[in-house]
Amino acid sequence: MSQAGVSANRLELLQIADAVAREKTIDRKIVIQAMEDAIQKAAKQRYGQENDIRCSIDPRTGETRLTRVVTVADPVENESQQMSVEDARRKKPDAVVGDTFTETLPPLDFGRVAAQNAKQVIFQKVREAERDRQHAEFKDRIGEIVNGTVKRVEYGNVIVDLARAEGIIRRDEMIPRENVRLGDRVRAFIYDVRREQRGPQIFLSRARPEFMMKLFAMEVPEIYDGIVEIKSCARDPGSRAKIAVISKDSSVDPVGACVGMRGQRVQAVVNELQGEKIDIIQWNDDAASFIVNALAPAEVSKVVLDEDSNRIEVVVDERQLSLAIGRRGQNVRLASQLTGWDIDILTDTEESERRTKEFTERTQMFMEKLDCDELIAQLLATEGFSSVEEVAFVDSSEIAQIEGFTEESAAAIQSQAQEYLARIEAERDRRRRELGVADEVAQVPGITSAMMVALGENGVKTVEDLADCSTDDLIGWTERKKEKDAESIRHKGFLEGLEVGRPEAEDLILSARIAAGWITAEDLAQPESEDSAEGEVGDEGEQAGDNAAPAQV
Repeated sequence: MSQAGVSANRLELLQIADAVAREKTIDRKIVIQAMEDAIQKAAKQRYGQENDIRCSIDPRTGETRLTRVVTVADPVENESQQMSVEDARRKKPDAVVGDTFTETLPPLDFGRVAAQNAKQVIFQKVREAERDRQHAEFKDRIGEIVNGTVKRVEYGNVIVDLARAEGIIRRDEMIPRENVRLGDRVRAFIYDVRREQRGPQIFLSRARPEFMMKLFAMEVPEIYDGIVEIKSCARDPGSRAKIAVISKDSSVDPVGACVGMRGQRVQAVVNELQGEKIDIIQWNDDAASFIVNALAPAEVSKVVLDEDSNRIEVVVDERQLSLAIGRRGQNVRLASQLTGWDIDILTDTEESERRTKEFTERTQMFMEKLDCDELIAQLLATEGFSSVEEVAFVDSSEIAQIEGFTEESAAAIQSQAQEYLARIEAERDRRRRELGVADEVAQVPGITSAMMVALGENGVKTVEDLADCSTDDLIGWTERKKEKDAESIRHKGFLEGLEVGRPEAEDLILSARIAAGWITAEDLAQPESEDSAEGEVGDEGEQAGDNAAPAQV
């Protein structure tokens, strides 16, 4: 009868292990290991914590075996876990230091407290294993869309049951004015998985642009197959969105593929996003054309690009201004996010006023710096001269050809310009020396006296200092805020205002590093990469529909 009871207990132990493993979706070995740890802890409380007691459960029969391990040591520092060589050789004549002896202990009779403690140990181990399993499963699924059921709503945050784990959609990651109730089915985008003390936290979003991009990939087979690519996306969640697409196959219209027959494909995405209006725009490598398309439905009359600062001025008719800006600046803000350019919108009248102001400023500048009368300054400004340097170094015949100038007056005005530049150059050289900028800096190819003064004012005084700079240090950088209404912050560079672009800044730094001996010209030589056939197909695809109108839903 006793033997039958023991067998029943063994069988029950294995059944419990199987049931827990199935319920928590973890390995059966982990559950048995947790049971062994629990019994081992209870046995230490019974026989003494100082003893090295181990427990093993046979995964086939369920038989539990308790043993006490003693190690041969010389000298003996812990009598509970070690024995001397002399004592060991009474049991085994050839025993040496490091050998272990095991002593079988009688089966443990759990008391109420011991059983409760063992239960707690098992729960803890199983919970840790479950958390490890959840983290391992979802950390590789970042960037995917998952389906779940709303489990509860806490202070605007939605807890979603994902069957094998829980995810959270924070209030700012929900679509505004979207109401969800207990038991609703929701789809969301996994954007982060973190291992935290209370378990893995799976962060979901329905407001991010990536969610909409993934929805299009699910609805449009051409995107899933890689024929059509989503280049960029910008969203004002719950209100409006813009998405830029390009086709790698010239026979496939990327906008039409995303819209679908009678708009079915895009309408499925719109329905999931609670009626969010979506503009589908053809991507274009030409920034001006792309930005014009991105500002649809507004019509643009003229654009002026400033590639150095990544800004573009867009001129529209007075009647198109409100359409181009959009409600609360929504249209221009989304176009800016989509293209990555800062967009300034002007009316024809504002542009005309600005040009008049620039003309007046140039005229005044020539009058002051060249010590000439207003008529001559106006003639130079009208012909497009914008700086004294242009006047000083242009071929004198070009100035002489201007109506109102003769060869003598052209030579005189050039001489005045050159004298002015010589004075400025001398003043800059004095200022450079005053700031302590080394003469060796002037030997760096591409460096000017104005640059050396600007560098000296920012603590860059040697070739090594210049070599240690980054491109952003020299030309500055723009910090784009994630908040939809926040304006970008411009951080000025050392050479701000000196018309130094990114390529020129990179060349300056590389030249300084060569001059400083950090690298050699041979280090910069790189093998040319061959254009892939796939790239050529992509170019054809772009050319096929450059002027395609954006689709709006």
